[in-house]
Amino acid sequence: MTAPLAPAATARRGRRRRRTRRERWTDALRRRRDALAARLAPVTGPLTDYVSPLGWLVLGCAVVALFIAAVGHWGEFALVGYFLLAVLIACVLLTIGRVQLAVTVGLHPTRVRVGDVAAGRVDLVNLRRRRLLPVTLELPVGRAAGRFTLPALGPGAQATEHFTVPTRRRGVIPVGPVTTVRGDPFGLLHRTVRWTDRLELFVHPALVALDPLDSGLLRDLEGRTTNDMSVSDLAFHALRPYTPGDDRRYIHWRSSARHTATSGDTHFLVRQFLDTRRSHLCVIVDCDELSYTDEDEFETAISAAASVAVRAIRDEIRTTVVVGEHVVSEGTPARTLDGFARAERHRTALTHTAADAARSAPATSIALFVTGGQSDFAEVRRAAANFSIDVTTVVLRVDPAQRVGVSAAGGSTLLTMAELADLPRLMRSEVRR
Repeated sequence: MTAPLAPAATARRGRRRRRTRRERWTDALRRRRDALAARLAPVTGPLTDYVSPLGWLVLGCAVVALFIAAVGHWGEFALVGYFLLAVLIACVLLTIGRVQLAVTVGLHPTRVRVGDVAAGRVDLVNLRRRRLLPVTLELPVGRAAGRFTLPALGPGAQATEHFTVPTRRRGVIPVGPVTTVRGDPFGLLHRTVRWTDRLELFVHPALVALDPLDSGLLRDLEGRTTNDMSVSDLAFHALRPYTPGDDRRYIHWRSSARHTATSGDTHFLVRQFLDTRRSHLCVIVDCDELSYTDEDEFETAISAAASVAVRAIRDEIRTTVVVGEHVVSEGTPARTLDGFARAERHRTALTHTAADAARSAPATSIALFVTGGQSDFAEVRRAAANFSIDVTTVVLRVDPAQRVGVSAAGGSTLLTMAELADLPRLMRSEVRR
């Protein structure tokens, strides 16, 4: 036999049930509202797109005034209602008409460095045989929007508008689409026409010049030998007796003749090689927001990783970059920097990013992890475990609170930097640690 519930517990259970019932009713009403809005969208869409909230207010006032005039026989309200309707009709007449334009948007350049200024222009041509009245041009740039009022254009006339895009922070800035807005002077009605597609302006991170990587931290990138035997490669290992199926081009005739003369038996000796592995650099950037103290620390990490990746590509080194959700494999410097420009902080663990990197670059020989000062080194070691044991692991940590230097930790090389200017010295000093 169960004990009866206390009055307080019973009250809490009752409130929980009522709240759950109310939430179910709210969800049901929301779903019905969304379904009704989806069905009425083809009909109400043009009305809501063309009529502004002020226009709906004026129309409502006109209807209310005419209703009061009809019920109460008040001529003043009838005058107000007819006046508001006349204003709406005049606004409709002002917005009627088709605008025929040829609009092109250009950016020069489409890729800039942080702090540079990108210039753009909008070219318009009036394709109508009639004179085009002044029209408002809207150009969204990032979160802002520029407005230009074009003058009246004759048939076939052209107009050009110039604009600049400041680039104070790294990222991808959407530019466009260009739209024209035609409406009335009172703002009751408006008609928007889209003329172009959206463009992207890539703002690349700041870079620092590095020495060639074959003489510093990543000095073995010309290729290194393995313990795997091969019958054809560049790293000569030893001579062995000839076996059926061997390529005769690798018979060492002088040693074979010397061996035959010494032993009296005719035996051929074949060259045996060790496989060499062409080094593959994989740069993994930790985009977990919990790994960095602030946004500036994250930007320093992005700039450091981009500097190493660009230097490696220019040194003709196979390079794969994994920065958050974006993967760039063996791309050009511009395409690789585009991937860095798209990087954003989010709540993704470094181990997941490293797993994506291991799948994207299975032939990695050197893995460079770039992280912040708040990251857990144990998490970095778990991320490095996604690669095979013969992969060289280097951890570049951005931490202004720690001393700049090079150390060894857990079988990995740990580089600690405070600012981007410390990176060239760290890349050179690693070979003398």
